[in-house]
This record gives sequence, C-alpha cells and structure tokens, in this order.
Amino acid sequence: MPTRTSTKQHPHDDAPDTAESFRTLAQLAPGPQHDAVRERIVVAWLPMADRLAGRFRNRGENSEDLRQVAALGLVKAVDRYDPERGNAFESYAVPTITGEIKRHFRDYMWTVHVPRRVQELRNQVRRAARDLSQTVPGRRPTVAEIAKQAGLGEGDVLVGLEALESFTALSLDAELPGGEDGYSLSDTLGSPDPALDTVVDREAVKPGLQALPERDQVILYQRFFGGMTQAAIAEQLGISQMHVSRLISLCCERLRDQVMQDVA
Repeated sequence: MPTRTSTKQHPHDDAPDTAESFRTLAQLAPGPQHDAVRERIVVAWLPMADRLAGRFRNRGENSEDLRQVAALGLVKAVDRYDPERGNAFESYAVPTITGEIKRHFRDYMWTVHVPRRVQELRNQVRRAARDLSQTVPGRRPTVAEIAKQAGLGEGDVLVGLEALESFTALSLDAELPGGEDGYSLSDTLGSPDPALDTVVDREAVKPGLQALPERDQVILYQRFFGGMTQAAIAEQLGISQMHVSRLISLCCERLRDQVMQDVA
C-alpha cells in the first residue's frame, strides 16, 4: 500500500531559500558587499513580514506603520540569525517579527499607561469574547461566560474589560452619555483653587511673622485675619491710626524683604 504524503502546507510555503545567502553573509566582513547581501535577504523575506503585520489589522494602528514595524523586526532577525545553529531562519524570524509588533502596541499604542499584567488580561478577554461571539450570536457574552472561556476569575475579566476601554483616550470635548445639553467631559474637570496661592503666601511669611515683636504680630493678625480697621486697632492699643498704618507698612516691607531673601 503506497504511503500517503501530507498535503498540509507550511504557513509560509512560499518562503524563499536564502540559506546560501546567510552562509555567505556570515563569512563577509562589514562593508558594501556585506550590506548588499544583507539587503537581498531582507527584500526576499519582506512578503512574509507583511503577512505577519496583516495579522494585527483593525487594532487601531495604521497598516503602513505596522508594515514598517514588521520590517524593523525582520532586519533585527537577519542581523541576529546564526545559520551555524542549524535552525531555519523562518523559525527564528517569525517570533522576532511578531514580538517587535507586540512591543510596538505595548509601548506606543496605549494612550493610558496600563501595567503589563492588565494588558495581558485585556488580550485574554478580547480573544475569549471574540470566540464566544461565534457561539452566542445576537448578544454580548456575559462576564461569567468570558471567565469560563478564558480560564480567568470574574474579577480579572472585569479588569480586562476596563483595559479594553483604555487603549484609546476619550476626547475632553466628547459629550457625556445621556446628556442632552452638550455637557462634555471637560465640564466635569475642576480648576485651580485660588486659595492655594494664599496658603503658599502664608507659609512663606510664617517665619518672618514669628520673628516680629509681639505687638506687631497682633496688629497684623487683627488687620489681615481679624478684619479690623486701622482705627479700631489704634483704639484698642491706645495709639494713633497713623502710627498703626506706619507699623503695618514697615512690617509688610520687612516680611516682603525676608521672603525675597529666602527665594534668592
């Protein structure tokens, strides 16, 4: 009985035969001839790199940019490949190129920083939800269904689902859900509290205030914190209003000089 041969094709059955070129490249010293052989190898394998980039379509990145990232991974694979180890170049190049693409997504495509573990949960949840969509058409799979499909806890699934929303940022001008009056996300943001400047000023003058004579401290406190008029302070202390005014001016000038010295 004749032996049946396998008809299963290799994922890259049209892969070029560059074994001899790699052996030549390994023997060449850096220079024009080395660069020419290296370039021929890269060009020969570019179609495979493009196909690998195509696996990542529709994930928010421009197709041409993906092809460039894949080409960069291919160049790295060509430069690092050692034909003496006996492994086919393709078995080394494919994980190198896909790894470069995945790093690109991890490092440059997330507009909100997400820890590595959360990114992995996102990918697991996305794959599980995609697989379930084929078995439960017409509705979104539940958290429990995704957890069972992915082999995760429901808490991890919720984290992964939240991460799915973190891949792209929402515009501050985007209208909030349920709003009918044009209320946008930017309308919910706070603004700097002017009182913070007052806190800074108070802390800056505190050492100078403590160094003033007790009567001067009382005058400044009653005027600026107690809201008393100069006339009322003068009457309470038994001095003239002009004297109070002069003391306030001198104290403020001394405090201002002290703050400026501290800044310098």
